[in-house]
Amino acid sequence: MHNNHLYNLLLQLTEEQKSHWRIKKEYAKDAGSCKECKAFWKKLGLDKERHVHDLTRIIKNHIK
Repeated sequence: MHNNHLYNLLLQLTEEQKSHWRIKKEYAKDAGSCKECKAFWKKLGLDKERHVHDLTRIIKNHIK
């Protein structure tokens, strides 16, 4: 059970990192001059950074 649990955490970390990269490198640029969309992508990007940080911390605690 623990192995599946750790696998799920690692898989979600990968998804969050990919999503963060796409937001930062593509989606924010594609928003062009739309201030509302740029603000949305910025907020979502910050949320993803926090998710990556939190998941990394949790995973480290599980592999000690």
